[in-house]
Amino acid sequence: MYDPLTHKTPYGAATANMPISVRFPIPHALQAKRCFIILRQIFSVDGGIHNLRIELPRSRSYSDEDVFSLTFGLRNAGIYMYRFEAELASGETAFFGRGDDGKAVRRDWMPEWQLTVTKNAYKTPNWAKSGVTYQIFADRFCRVGENVFSKKGRLHTYWTDVPDIAEPFKDYRADDFFGGNIKGIISRLDYLKSLGVTLIYLTPIFKSPSNHRYDTSDYLRVDELFGTEQELKTLIEMADQLGIKIMLDGVFNHTGADSVYFNKYGNFDSIGAYQSKQSPYFDWYTFSDYPDKYDCWWGSTVVPTVNKRARGYLDLILGDGGVIDKWTKLGVKGWRLDVVDELPIDFTTRLCRKIKSEDSDALIIGEVWEDASTKVAYDKWRPYLMGEQLDGVMNYPFKNAILRLATGGSAADFRADITRILENYPKENLDVMMNLIGSHDTVRALTQLSAVDPPPTKAERASYRLDKTALAIARKRLMFASALQFTLPGVPCVYYGDEAGAQGFEDPLNRGAFPWGREDKTLLAHYRALGKMRAEFADILQGETHFVDDPALVVFRRVGKNGTLTVYANPTNTTYTRSLSGVDVISHKTIKVAAAVPPLGVRIILTRKKTAVSIE
Repeated sequence: MYDPLTHKTPYGAATANMPISVRFPIPHALQAKRCFIILRQIFSVDGGIHNLRIELPRSRSYSDEDVFSLTFGLRNAGIYMYRFEAELASGETAFFGRGDDGKAVRRDWMPEWQLTVTKNAYKTPNWAKSGVTYQIFADRFCRVGENVFSKKGRLHTYWTDVPDIAEPFKDYRADDFFGGNIKGIISRLDYLKSLGVTLIYLTPIFKSPSNHRYDTSDYLRVDELFGTEQELKTLIEMADQLGIKIMLDGVFNHTGADSVYFNKYGNFDSIGAYQSKQSPYFDWYTFSDYPDKYDCWWGSTVVPTVNKRARGYLDLILGDGGVIDKWTKLGVKGWRLDVVDELPIDFTTRLCRKIKSEDSDALIIGEVWEDASTKVAYDKWRPYLMGEQLDGVMNYPFKNAILRLATGGSAADFRADITRILENYPKENLDVMMNLIGSHDTVRALTQLSAVDPPPTKAERASYRLDKTALAIARKRLMFASALQFTLPGVPCVYYGDEAGAQGFEDPLNRGAFPWGREDKTLLAHYRALGKMRAEFADILQGETHFVDDPALVVFRRVGKNGTLTVYANPTNTTYTRSLSGVDVISHKTIKVAAAVPPLGVRIILTRKKTAVSIE
């Protein structure tokens, strides 16, 4: 039956007016007289909805099946859903839709396949398609030198402290600091290089009253606890010498209430919007009852929402000498856009256009938790992957699929989850997706993978650490999960400390200080081996992805011009033997016979050819 992996070219997304070829095989026993593809556009770039019913002529007939084929193009960009219908000799109409495994199933009202059609052909930054991204929570990675502490709150005396949590019946203000700084990151660049890191993603670094700094006080100043502008420039230059770029976190949906712009507490010399309706920043915010009732992000009054159409705000972010201009000129190579779905579509387009005008090779990653191709926010479809906005997103669908598989999920469900994204995303976007299994917004990967029942109170969760048995299980699962993270399409993003065995439940317990001197050496060696593999086989890991049917294992091939990496991942508790032929890229041993894939084991096998590698 029809499988887009083998019966559709291109596999995945297409570009407007690009030739799209489909072959639809129908069992001969059904005696199909005619076959049609039904295309239903659900989101459109131009605002109009275009639905089509196109006949596929019969191209081949065999004893067991008839094949109907067609090459066509779609001039209207957007998101289409499609299915097939066949008129049978009996007079019936047979309906075919997408089964759980992505292949055709005959049944009424089956789910459809998705076809993404982008507005234009486009390129995402080639430099960003290989290597490893490393996310650093700026206050918690490494501290070098004495901190001059002048903030409200407190600076932890001991690097090994547990982050503060909210006291009962009190708001959590994130005002405890560990003092991680730019000098600390510079001191650990060689460590990051040993992991194969090619891009450092920094959580917000601009002036702010909190340790997470998502409540910006001043977009044009580096937070004094983190360092100076000159130190940031030095970091960018020294990292670049090691082949490592720097990406900043752009928080453009809201500012801090304690900021130059809002100045709720009078901590700045400016006249903020909270202080006077005559403030130059007044129209940046929306008040329902001045000054204490105003629009804010998810009801949190410490982060008032910004009006993204205010002239002054647009000048600050997009103008000459503004945020994008200033930090790009300093050497920043990319932006991760916080809560990008909260930004108006026109602002996101202008923001991305500005970033690319400053540096056409800059990387733009958006925070999107769902399938980004069909993302709807505030009743509006977000055209993130049409070629005019984001290069990629934080790939939470892959994260969820990997963690489910590592904790007892089935190979069939995993294939279904991954192939759905492969079908829906343009390859240029796929190649730069930020593939994560943990972040500052999620439970630590090791803790999540232990599958332990969390203690009932946050105070108990704060001090909780896995026992020896649970840790051994979690470590094995993390090694399994990270092997998939590093071999699937996109770029793996390691959340600082995951490679060293960091633990922690939900925010802020997932934001503890890096465990320097207490690293899990087994995990660290594993991550270094994966980083080395990413560097050695960068060409293949930017190639096509083809899943192989297997009754128990997850098996997929990454096919490049010069060779193939075949991944055998065993999510079960049973050892399976498969006929392998090639070089195991982790052990570097040549295999020419049947080899075992142990429970929660992953074998990555290389086959090289002088010519292009066939996927057959």
